[in-house]
Amino acid sequence: MFILGAFAIIWDIEHRVLLCHRRDFDAWNLPGGRVESGELPTEAVVREVREETGLEVVIERLVGIYGKADNRDELVFAFVCRVIGGVLHATEESSACEYFDLAHLPPTTLPKHVERIHDALEVAHPPVFRRQTAPSLRPPVSTSR
Repeated sequence: MFILGAFAIIWDIEHRVLLCHRRDFDAWNLPGGRVESGELPTEAVVREVREETGLEVVIERLVGIYGKADNRDELVFAFVCRVIGGVLHATEESSACEYFDLAHLPPTTLPKHVERIHDALEVAHPPVFRRQTAPSLRPPVSTSR
């Protein structure tokens, strides 16, 4: 059985992308997360954006569906979304939410998410279907005994 994820690529009027800083380790990522049982990826991305950022969004288009090289039973949907309401703020899931210029993404931005952002720039292209092989950033493993 596949695990599904859904993430949003949200641009501001200056064409900067919205990223969230994770609370569980030092990494920036697109707002999104797991699709819950009985939920469509389109419903999940709207819910996850609200939970992680406080923003209400609508989906504009599918960017792509991605498989992960390190977990063959996981599929991730990426959507370009547009803000229609809410107030951007940190939440229980995100310690910070900020818009970044593409040339100045934080160094701890998840590489797979950077790939999805670049795919979203290809507006005239159909959605991509790709296995992502970029390295993952993981929380540090504790070596204490």
